[in-house]
Amino acid sequence: MTRVDSPFDIEHLEDEWLEADGVGGFASGTVGMLRTRRYHALLLTATRPPSGRVVLVNGIEAWVEANGARYPLTMQRYAPDIIYPDIAASLVSFETAPWPTWRFRIDDTTCVIAEIFVVKETCETVLRWRIAFDNDAPRDVPLTLHVRPLMSGRDYHALHHENGAFDFAAAIDGGRVQWQPYRDLPAVRVVTNGAYEHAPDWYRNFCYVRERERGLDFTEDLATPGVFTFDLLAGDAAMILNASVSNDAVRVPAQAAIDHANALAEKEATRRATFASRLHRSADAYVVARSAGRTIVAGFPWFTDWGRDTFIAMRGLLIATGRHAEAEAILLAWAGTISQGMCPNRFPDYGDEPEYNSVDASLWFVIAVHDYLATGHVSNATRDRLHEAVETILSGYTQGTRYGIRADGDGLLRAGVPGVQLTWMDAKVGDWVVTPRIGKPVEVQALWFNALCIAAQWNARWNEAAGRAAASFVQRFVDLQSGALFDNVDVDHVQGSVDRSIRPNQIFAAGGLPFALVEGETARAVVAQVEAHLLTPLGLRTLSPEAPGYRGRYGGSPLERDGAYHQGTVWPWLLGPFVEAWLRVQRPDDAARRAARARFLAPLDAHLDRAGLDHLSEVADGDAPHAPGGTPFQAWSLGERLRIGVLLGE
Repeated sequence: MTRVDSPFDIEHLEDEWLEADGVGGFASGTVGMLRTRRYHALLLTATRPPSGRVVLVNGIEAWVEANGARYPLTMQRYAPDIIYPDIAASLVSFETAPWPTWRFRIDDTTCVIAEIFVVKETCETVLRWRIAFDNDAPRDVPLTLHVRPLMSGRDYHALHHENGAFDFAAAIDGGRVQWQPYRDLPAVRVVTNGAYEHAPDWYRNFCYVRERERGLDFTEDLATPGVFTFDLLAGDAAMILNASVSNDAVRVPAQAAIDHANALAEKEATRRATFASRLHRSADAYVVARSAGRTIVAGFPWFTDWGRDTFIAMRGLLIATGRHAEAEAILLAWAGTISQGMCPNRFPDYGDEPEYNSVDASLWFVIAVHDYLATGHVSNATRDRLHEAVETILSGYTQGTRYGIRADGDGLLRAGVPGVQLTWMDAKVGDWVVTPRIGKPVEVQALWFNALCIAAQWNARWNEAAGRAAASFVQRFVDLQSGALFDNVDVDHVQGSVDRSIRPNQIFAAGGLPFALVEGETARAVVAQVEAHLLTPLGLRTLSPEAPGYRGRYGGSPLERDGAYHQGTVWPWLLGPFVEAWLRVQRPDDAARRAARARFLAPLDAHLDRAGLDHLSEVADGDAPHAPGGTPFQAWSLGERLRIGVLLGE
């Protein structure tokens, strides 16, 4: 649980919370209820799970009236940089368990408690407010809560502006209010015990500072159809938000709305209490529906499901945590997408054709298959189907497939054509591939060797290929100057050329995968070089600070950010393979595991209380103090933290 107590500063107020609905939609915002991203919303729905996301209710303006005074419960930022009203003085505390909960001081004896949670079973967003009196001293002065929804109706990547097409009309039926601002989008339904007054208006020029920092458009206009009013002295207040695409609104009379909200809260709290820790509870956010099956969202708020990310993340999110049925469903679903030996890299937000532009996604699929099969919770039919999928991948790569991917004469895997990014270092801006790595990238060889070894466990045909790849790897990748490994050989398919850049990819030859390619002195040299040049408290840098192309800050315009993405930026997920390699070259006993937990996991866990609360960020600056960046909620960052926690005996 993340808990923040007063006094608040602006850094804490802009930390972010996430409530995922299990089908790709979510509610998200900040501790200060200040929307800093275009993605912050209370009702954001996936119309084609997990994609087709649209923002329906962006936020609310809420305040309490008492003794003629107005006490704000939310705040907004308007362009150019005006915050109004400011809740920092009245916000007493915030916590994330079991869901985002705020406590506001109204006067010396009275607080208002506000809660937001998403019901995973129904995809509804529930907002509740109640009074808390100090020393059980109730009061007679009226306390009136006002809540004004702020709405749009747009693609979640877009922004909304005042226009004449927005339909403010409200359909009111007792405790149910419905709007459908745009005919081609789902209707918004509210079940509430509040009184609704129709008062349409526009609120203009909201300013989203995270978008401004990212070099993107950052102002938006939102429509408000009316105001809900609640008498808090008469009882608790509730609003249940629902998009018609998800399910029909529950038809309850207005006076029963709070009972329904409380029943939803009890059911959702019971579900969340089943998770072993906040890490396990957070992991659940990334497991979502796709068609009739399951998949893993790579990160919130802007990623959907990517092949590479899915297979890396599921090792910790699902397999290491015992969620075997979901792991099976995901692996079987992706097995059906293999084409010419390749798993898709991603499914587009719009359209049905997957993108096959990754050399390593298929190999990470094989690693995930290995981890899943090792659990023993596998039927014969599933085992046969997964064996078949792995054989298809290895045969495709052996014979040759898209983008020049094929096993070379030395047994290593070559890949790459100009203009295409195939490895996990996949930043591309226009026609500029930032780190093309055409040739034989080091981590691809480690994955290829592991895939061959895994398949050889049931088909001896692959033993010879695995042995040839291992021998060639040691001969060709060990850098005699440092004792560590080259990042790439046969660069641009030029025989004998090498890339000596100090990057984290070599760590996979020594850790993070079931079979190590290097051991002994070479493994120790790899770990030592990575530790000396790349290790930070939040993960591994993607390039040594001593390299000419090093970029120590991740920020600015899309061009600047993508140019830094793999040129020094820190990635937390890489701490997983590093810790495993570090443990392998130490004496892997209880003392080493305790040391690893204290040295490597404790700083990472401290990050759970900032940025994306209870989650781990996608990236961080290469330079101290390693400010987090990218998505604040990243699946493989959390997945590797969980996997390594199991390895270290937590």
